[in-house]
Amino acid sequence: MIAKDGKDFRPLDLIYSTDRDVFILVSYLHRMFALRSCFSNQKQTSPHIISDHIMAQNESQNKKGYENPSKASTMILDTPFSSAMAAMISTGCSLRPDAGAAVPSPFSSSASFFSGRLIRLPSSPARLAGSPGRVSCLMASPSALGEQAKTGLKDFLHISDFDKPTIMGILDRASEVKALLKSGNRDFQPFKGKSMAMIFAKPSMRTRVSFETGFFLLGGHAIYLGPDDIQMGKREETRDVARVLSCYNDIIMARVFAHQDILDLARYASVPVVNGLTDYNHPCQIMADALTIIEHVGKLEGTKIVYVGDGNNIVHSWLLLAAVVPFHFVCACPEGFEPDEKTVEKARSAGISKIEITNDPREAVRGADVVYSDVWASMGQKEEAAYRKQKFQGFQINEALMELAGPKAYFMHCLPAERGIEVTNGVIEAPNSIVFPQAENRMHAQNAIMLHLFGL
Repeated sequence: MIAKDGKDFRPLDLIYSTDRDVFILVSYLHRMFALRSCFSNQKQTSPHIISDHIMAQNESQNKKGYENPSKASTMILDTPFSSAMAAMISTGCSLRPDAGAAVPSPFSSSASFFSGRLIRLPSSPARLAGSPGRVSCLMASPSALGEQAKTGLKDFLHISDFDKPTIMGILDRASEVKALLKSGNRDFQPFKGKSMAMIFAKPSMRTRVSFETGFFLLGGHAIYLGPDDIQMGKREETRDVARVLSCYNDIIMARVFAHQDILDLARYASVPVVNGLTDYNHPCQIMADALTIIEHVGKLEGTKIVYVGDGNNIVHSWLLLAAVVPFHFVCACPEGFEPDEKTVEKARSAGISKIEITNDPREAVRGADVVYSDVWASMGQKEEAAYRKQKFQGFQINEALMELAGPKAYFMHCLPAERGIEVTNGVIEAPNSIVFPQAENRMHAQNAIMLHLFGL
């Protein structure tokens, strides 16, 4: 590049020029460079847009800088170049010397507004000329990725990771936000400017629609990644998927087969990870169930919840909730289909709830507040459907079983249901069936979970 005096010099040297035309040009070049580097190659913790207010303020500062040439080396950082710095701050990026270690930014990456006047670089031309800065993302360091503690963030992987006040607080928040949405009010937009990556190794109607719609209603944008989009663990390692998606999104939800996959995602992701389902547990479903029970029974604590069927991931999540909140939980299942022994022991050793595992569904449902069922053969087990149908004879929830439970007992099912197999059509359509309010509450419970993870 050639200046008006005919001398060759690099773009960084230009920031000390007091010529107005060159000054404006370099300011915008630096801003474009920073934005391109941050958004093309680096981590973006949340999408921030440089506001017209800041740009107008920058233009005003441009004029002031030229009126006082002696302040030009400082004033350029109050001009459009500061917008580039704002972009770097909002995306978790910083300037660092080529030969030096990453320098942590003192500014929070979650800030939603930035004033250009907060940033100052050394005013010495020799310092900048000798050590040209480059845009870097702090989370780009392999040693920092995944292994670094998440400041102020916690994943939602198991209900038992949280204490009772936190769980009940999330449920209270779910009720509040549900009431707000039901009223038609759309002013509450806490997820505005945020994006969520949704990984579906297992397809699902309820999980996708409830997460995507809920996130949208609160101002966010959700991205669906189906089974063939990533092929996590096959086409690309889980730890790499976690790191890449963390660069683009504020939160990750995953519905996977192996529980280790969700643990690995959480380990390597730098943003919150929500367990949308694994073969081991389904915490979002049970939070929605708890919300539904509170709405219809009037309380969760002290209720008798009887699950009839396979001792699967739904049962494991109920057991983990029973390790935190006191209630009476009974699982009635055929011999050989009991839930995981370690999870049962965890619930019992907490000493909070009464836990029963039985092979007698008729005795189990007596006095129940809720009778709960799920399919006998889950996704990935369909080749066992005929075998399981034979083994589960006597465990169908029908009108006779509900009569034993009593007139006040509600029926719940996490869906999809195979009518005529694990439950009769008459039970699902009965007045005391709360299956569809239960399904709706997936969205509200999940919204509250994400609000908690964001600290909102």
